[in-house]
Amino acid sequence: MIIVTPSDFPDYELLDSGNGYRLERYGIYIISRPDPDVIWSPSLPESEWLKAQATFKKVGTGGKWVIQGKLPEKWLLKWKNLSFWIKLSPFKHTGVFPEQAVQWEWMTQKIHDSRNMIQDHESKIMNPESAAKVLNLFGYTGAATLACAAAGAEVTHVDASYPAIGWARENQRASGLETTSIRWIQDDCLKFVEREIRRGVKYDGIIMDPPSFGHGPDGQVWKFNENFPELLRACRQLLTEKPLFVVVNAYAISSSSLMLENIFKEVFADLGGSPRFAGEAGVIESGELALEEKSSGKLLSTGIFARWSK
Repeated sequence: MIIVTPSDFPDYELLDSGNGYRLERYGIYIISRPDPDVIWSPSLPESEWLKAQATFKKVGTGGKWVIQGKLPEKWLLKWKNLSFWIKLSPFKHTGVFPEQAVQWEWMTQKIHDSRNMIQDHESKIMNPESAAKVLNLFGYTGAATLACAAAGAEVTHVDASYPAIGWARENQRASGLETTSIRWIQDDCLKFVEREIRRGVKYDGIIMDPPSFGHGPDGQVWKFNENFPELLRACRQLLTEKPLFVVVNAYAISSSSLMLENIFKEVFADLGGSPRFAGEAGVIESGELALEEKSSGKLLSTGIFARWSK
């Protein structure tokens, strides 16, 4: 099990955390929002926390943003050559999960490497112009989609939420990637995968960020522990004979990354020993996504992940 943190994201900082809250900088703006795992005391004085232009105040089982000072309705956050619109949602989210930058970096490298990959066991060289095909399930506002598209992949982005897809397309325009090959699909992820299996469609890479609980566009109920294993097994059928990667990020579930690692080992067992892979063993990694706090260097765990790659 490993802990991964983003190391090259100048537009974002976790400034401090404590008493159930995070203090974060997105671009030039500072916000404060709840995090139930933050049970320790802040490192910074209260005067630093009062500099936040927006604070999400908990009210019962929900809450609302309290704006202090001048704050635009939305603003751009930059990561390398990409730009994402930040908006304060009614559910305390901002539209970007900065800890996933480490996954964007990892997938981008896999896609770049694949363009010059030599298939020794077939005495063939992959056409460097052939694009990797990537499926992003529960794609939300499209950060992973845009990272893969910018690296040269053809991406199919699936999400049940029409507003989330609209937000993702705004990010596509903001990043100057309007001409990249992205297919935007509003659908229930499991139903979409089942149709792709029947069509015989294959993908070189699959990404998914499934919620702990949710609903599809037609009211389908999603429960992680009940539906995720079925979805992962179905996704196995969509992989090409020489896939590049599978990445799963999970949030707010009552399981550890060892759960993800165990199901990955089961579902992708053949990728390390099948003759068609010429004995090239795949690698499974699992662990926690984390953010490093600027004020003290503490690591704040934000979710779990598992990933398979060649």
